Amino acid sequence: MKICIVSSKFNKPVTDNLIAGALKGIRDSGIPENAVEIYQVPGAFEIPVAIKKLLEKHHDIAGIIALGCLIKGETAHFEYISNPVSKSIMDLSVEYLIPIGFGILTCYTAEQAFQRSGTEPLNSETNKGYEAAVTTIEMIDLMNRM
Repeated sequence: MKICIVSSKFNKPVTDNLIAGALKGIRDSGIPENAVEIYQVPGAFEIPVAIKKLLEKHHDIAGIIALGCLIKGETAHFEYISNPVSKSIMDLSVEYLIPIGFGILTCYTAEQAFQRSGTEPLNSETNKGYEAAVTTIEMIDLMNRM
């Protein structure tokens, strides 16, 4: 089973925590880390195109985990990014019939982002990277049984 993580580098302290959480979720699910490939893109806006490229080029991917962090500022940038990225990821999952775990935080403050990506200690109940990984693996299993 090959699982890919596509993560934004923007808000790197938060996305690094999400990656750590996703890797723990994968390990806790019994999947070896050598089955995981990590790809980092500049920002959340670039995540869907990277996912599409992976799906078009590699037909052995069982699932993908999308990780990123958008924090609302004083402009409409947050809305212009969060809505299209979310919809594009959902559309890719349906088009390719492959689980794509949604671990892109959409927060109003940096404090919220750190609460949802904490790693000291890594809390599987609050780290959304962990949650996205476990959900992806659960969906891979379900779809394999269908």
